[in-house]
Amino acid sequence: MPLEDVRPLQEGLPFGVRIGGLTREKLENKALRDEIDALFVKHGMIVFEDVEQSDEMQLALSSCFGPLKEHPVKGVSRVDGDRLPGVIEIRSKRGRGIVEVDGKQVSHWLPWHFDHCYNDELNRAGVLRSVERVEEGGITGFLDGVALYEAFPQDLRDRIEGKDIAYRLETQYDELKFGRPAQYRMIEPKPMPDSFKEQVATMSRAIHPAVWTRPTGEKCLHVSTYMAQGIVGDETPEGDALLEAVCQEINRLGESCSYHHKWRPNDMAIWDNLRMLHCVSGNKPEEERLMYRTTIAGDYGHGRWEEAPREAVVADAMA
Repeated sequence: MPLEDVRPLQEGLPFGVRIGGLTREKLENKALRDEIDALFVKHGMIVFEDVEQSDEMQLALSSCFGPLKEHPVKGVSRVDGDRLPGVIEIRSKRGRGIVEVDGKQVSHWLPWHFDHCYNDELNRAGVLRSVERVEEGGITGFLDGVALYEAFPQDLRDRIEGKDIAYRLETQYDELKFGRPAQYRMIEPKPMPDSFKEQVATMSRAIHPAVWTRPTGEKCLHVSTYMAQGIVGDETPEGDALLEAVCQEINRLGESCSYHHKWRPNDMAIWDNLRMLHCVSGNKPEEERLMYRTTIAGDYGHGRWEEAPREAVVADAMA
């Protein structure tokens, strides 16, 4: 039972495919599941079109790519920890988490980043679906680190390659240190539960390489502007200037060689978190948006803690 409906994600992009016509019954076929996973490894991202919008379908799709894992931050909202392990709720709450970006106020805006950069262990991927959509905004952007490496100016690429970046779990908009838009300020902070603040207080910084080589041989530029603290061993004005230049170049290239997905009622999408960066455009502050995302296990083995994590953090991450 080979896949019958596979198309490029967007004309001219070097990554991504679209797959249509999948059902839970079809996903019971191992050969078809293996074919989907092989496409994912090759292309880095898949948009599933016209699929059943149910928890069961989201879990069935996710299982094509590996086992689920719990999110390492206990303050992140879970959908149902017993019935849907590893499925988190991402909600843009009305009037909260507002930032002004280039003169426009939006809620739940996020810069280019990869998930779990603040942790020593990444996740392989996430399957995302839109539960409550907005008419304007709420767009998720995707940028391929392999294509990004090739497109980067060679002098800047040579200077950042071989460097490690330190990250800390800092999610408020006024904490964004690198890659800020030209016009940028926090209007209203994100709501944060006490459990989140308590965990952050115990966490060390995580270290990840700015460039890494995939098992398939391609080099991948993999820098998160979100939560970046500096270049390890060079947190100086000169080092910060280099990291800022890299983050601003990511922003620049993100305008021309990325894919921006406007969510429709029957979509789901998966991206390779070890390869891709993603961002969120934000939406009108008076509107609410709700996404469900699975967390699929699978690390690349290049991350580490700056210092040994405290026992409480280790126990929570393993829960």
